[in-house]
Amino acid sequence: MGVQRWRSVLDAQISESSAQSISKLDLEVLTALRIAVYQLRWLTRIPARAAINERVELVKRARKRSAASFVNAVLRKLTATASPSMSAPPTINRDSAETVAASSAHPLWLVERWAQAYGLESAVQICRHNQSVPVTAEGIELAPGAFLAFARLVRHGDITKTSAFRAGLCVIPDEASQLVAALVGRGARVLDCCAAPGGKTRAIADHNVHAAIAAVELHPHRARLLRSLLRSQEPSTEVAANITVVVADARNLPFAGSFDRVLAAVPCSGTGTLSRNPEIKWRLTPEDLPDLQARQVAILHSALAQLALGGRVIYSTCSLEREENEEVVESVLAENSAFRLVDCKTELQHLQQQGELIWSDFAALTRGHYLRTLPGVHPCDGFFAAILERVS
Repeated sequence: MGVQRWRSVLDAQISESSAQSISKLDLEVLTALRIAVYQLRWLTRIPARAAINERVELVKRARKRSAASFVNAVLRKLTATASPSMSAPPTINRDSAETVAASSAHPLWLVERWAQAYGLESAVQICRHNQSVPVTAEGIELAPGAFLAFARLVRHGDITKTSAFRAGLCVIPDEASQLVAALVGRGARVLDCCAAPGGKTRAIADHNVHAAIAAVELHPHRARLLRSLLRSQEPSTEVAANITVVVADARNLPFAGSFDRVLAAVPCSGTGTLSRNPEIKWRLTPEDLPDLQARQVAILHSALAQLALGGRVIYSTCSLEREENEEVVESVLAENSAFRLVDCKTELQHLQQQGELIWSDFAALTRGHYLRTLPGVHPCDGFFAAILERVS
């Protein structure tokens, strides 16, 4: 994870000590070098000589024996020429999008987009948050959540080693994800049309104990895991018995409509979750966004078709990109006058009045009619949500 977070910074340091361009190195060789540089710069438990020897042996085991002497030479040179500027973690240079991207190990195209959409200072905060290790715990000490009265933050201890976690009695969703689920509200018939891994489904069930809930998942193996999760989290089975897991494509839902509430937490780029998933920033390209948008538009159209009069769809992503958020909602609404956009600020006020939301600065959580959280700016991952209501 550390190598994935800091990959471009590691590559820059390798380039300073390598006579060969890193673009010409075999992936196995480059990977060994990245791991070694991360060990040498970021970690302190392994002596430099041991770190170098381990990576040389790794290259040999990867059947790149001819590159072993090269790896040894690069790492010894890098160790001998270390300077304060190569210390870890580097300080983010805030002069421009270019310097922010280079010093925070982010692709320039992403930083430029965030600086344009949210301002350079917010882009810096997003990048700083993405480079931090998310706290899920290490003896258990809980603190109140930042947003929601029923959320808890783990201040100390490793909750994943508790019997409650192993028994499936608790999960570790980001608090912004829980907030999206809270926006679903209450209904007699509820649909979660992109349900796996099931955190939001479970949160919806907590608020709709007597509702009939349909949880849709495209992939059969993930649907099986979802059923197992729901059973393990509800020993009494009262809630689990009200949830039906259905294997289906959310773009072609196998229902006849009449749902009061539909959650469409759609597959997305995940650029709001880079602290947890740093590999995304190296895999994602600008060309991926139109394909994602087309799928998201199709899912939202399908979700809206399932609504009863007065019913609501909560559309959500964990993306920071406008193409996956506002543009999807605006595109769909432009094609259908039977729906209106509900102001998320009003719904947040309702949650506060009901004692569920403890955060009072609604303006900080919204942009226009939409819910918008930014990692680093808010104490959570980056999430977007819109509420669409059927009016005719």
